[in-house]
Amino acid sequence: MGEDHSYNQEGKRRNRGRKEKNKHDSFGRDNLPKNHGGRREESFPTQRSSKHQNVSVPQTFFVRKQVDPETAKYFAEIANVIEGSELDLEERSVICGNALEEARGKEVELATDYIISHTLQTLLEGCSVEHLCGFLRSSAKDFSHIAMDRSGSHVAETALKSLAMHQDIATDSLIEGTLSRICKMIVEDPVGLMCNCYGSHVLRSLFCLCRGVPLDSSEFHSTKSSVVLAERLNIRTSQLNDNNLQHLQPRFPELLKFLVSGILDTAQKDMAALQVNQYSSMVLQTALKLLAGESQLLLRFIPILLGCSSENVGEDNLIETTVVQDLLSLMEETAFSHLMEVILEVAPETLYNELFFKIFRNSLFSLSSHQCGNFVVQALISHTRTQDQMEIIWEELGAKLKDLLEMGRSGVVASIVAACQRLHSNENKCCQALAAAVCEVNESPACVVSKLLFLDNYFFSEDKSSWNWPNGAKMHVVGSLMLQSIFRLPSEFIQTYITSMTSLEESQILQMSKDPSGSRVVEAFLSSNASMKQKRRFVLKLRGHFGEISVHPSGSFTIEKCFNASNLSLREMIASELLPVQTELDKTKQGPYLLKKLDVEGFAKRPDQWKLRQTSKQSAYKEFCDAFGPSEAKASGKKSFLSEPYHKSQPEKLKDVWKEINTCLSGVTRSSASNFLSHQGSKAKLGRKRTQESMDATNGNNMKFKKKKTHNRK
Repeated sequence: MGEDHSYNQEGKRRNRGRKEKNKHDSFGRDNLPKNHGGRREESFPTQRSSKHQNVSVPQTFFVRKQVDPETAKYFAEIANVIEGSELDLEERSVICGNALEEARGKEVELATDYIISHTLQTLLEGCSVEHLCGFLRSSAKDFSHIAMDRSGSHVAETALKSLAMHQDIATDSLIEGTLSRICKMIVEDPVGLMCNCYGSHVLRSLFCLCRGVPLDSSEFHSTKSSVVLAERLNIRTSQLNDNNLQHLQPRFPELLKFLVSGILDTAQKDMAALQVNQYSSMVLQTALKLLAGESQLLLRFIPILLGCSSENVGEDNLIETTVVQDLLSLMEETAFSHLMEVILEVAPETLYNELFFKIFRNSLFSLSSHQCGNFVVQALISHTRTQDQMEIIWEELGAKLKDLLEMGRSGVVASIVAACQRLHSNENKCCQALAAAVCEVNESPACVVSKLLFLDNYFFSEDKSSWNWPNGAKMHVVGSLMLQSIFRLPSEFIQTYITSMTSLEESQILQMSKDPSGSRVVEAFLSSNASMKQKRRFVLKLRGHFGEISVHPSGSFTIEKCFNASNLSLREMIASELLPVQTELDKTKQGPYLLKKLDVEGFAKRPDQWKLRQTSKQSAYKEFCDAFGPSEAKASGKKSFLSEPYHKSQPEKLKDVWKEINTCLSGVTRSSASNFLSHQGSKAKLGRKRTQESMDATNGNNMKFKKKKTHNRK
């Protein structure tokens, strides 16, 4: 109440340009365009236009005392000493510690003063852990008031970050005792802190400190749209799945459990307000993410967050029937929909099943139609555990893909496609239904790729019957992601999409290759189970443009995929077109890697030897695939193992194997080239010798891999 501006001139000189944090600290996906599957947030008004508008948060008022002139003068002098001269670490630590001793009993006034708070931050960064803990213990009673202040929140954050830097076993007991005192004060009245824009951020940092994760970790403080979308569409593994947090050593696990448990026990009576409050929702989301894998705790905490009475919750009845309608209504609230997404992500299987059948079944389409509820449905689909659950989802939504796309709910459709691919459920039906959703009656399915690439452009056009490929328009992110999921399916299910890709004109393929989203589709197609003949027909349409594509930010990846899918003559064409742009390509981020991968310099100097190396490498890869490729591929006679890298299914396990093979082959092919030059007259002998060398190299590499694997087991 009333900030002290008496030392404004002095503060301007020392101000380090602290930028005011975004008050809403909103999730990055909320800034996505409305029709790209992202939720467009409005500001959170105090009055809501729903039946939850009368829910209010208890307000806590605090009057801050003004800093007396003598103390203010002292800290101004301290600031001059610290910032105006070079001090060694030991001397700096002593000065900071002495200054913090002078702050004893005045922590709240100093931390909430706009000018002095900057100095206090510097002191907390430079002092010893003993003085740091002393400051926090002394201010523990008023820690919440400090954290809820605009300036004080920066001081509290700095103190917690400084504690996180001290990870010595000798000091952990001191730090734990200090944090324990703060936590005990917080759980007495946590609601005001949770619902405050500054205090909620400090509380989330405290959670992270107790769990032992970085305080500024985006995985737990907030969620970026790209990360969420990648996890939901099987492009990236979730950090919260399969108890991936277990590899992190918990720092103060019991303290985290005590803090979360105490907050929920105290705040349970105010849960209706916390569910729809933006800031408390973020606090609860962070707590759930940090407790991922703690099944017993989650089974106890999540029903409370859903508004169930802890007294009525049992092992066989975690969700009360009386709250079902309220929850369906709450999922149309922005704050609660975010919270529900995280609940579905971390919920143990028994709880997820109960949520699925009690709440979501028979309500999926109505929720999918809502601007907030559709994100909850996306989360539900993305974390579906069984094929039976996927069957229920398909029954309710499978026939309504076109309706969802017309409403701009492409994220729901993309989640369905990805879940079908992940669970191997309704894959063929999904491909057919998606094609039918974007193609008019009696229209050739060859247009399906074009319309998915320009999803909004097509569905919001006035005359769909006369729609054509829009030159120069940006391609749709979610439409591109759907196609990437499609091209991971077996070839027999995606013939329509393969035909559509190979039917594109040269100018359209070139535009795709230059677009960030379109180039991903090109790469997915070239890595799919489509035949090599179809892929090469597609690559051939880019003739004359490989150099132009390669210098684009994502072009090097596209060129590499084109090269891998090509035969020797096409590879020679690609390498020759990269020669004129070699200097320009070498200046780009991925250019040097591409030039080395394709051996463009070797092609320029000795094209004959380059051809021989490419032939030997392809031969060795084929022999390796025949020997070690997936058994189902060999049984079915498919020849897509080279174009569909085996490391896609087991990226971490086989990455080193491929690396060793490439290293080994580079030496083998060079020796083969020397033999070729000295024994040109005996082609039959050369063929036998090259094959034997390649097989020896492959077998030798296999033995290396076996030894390496045995060593790792030991």
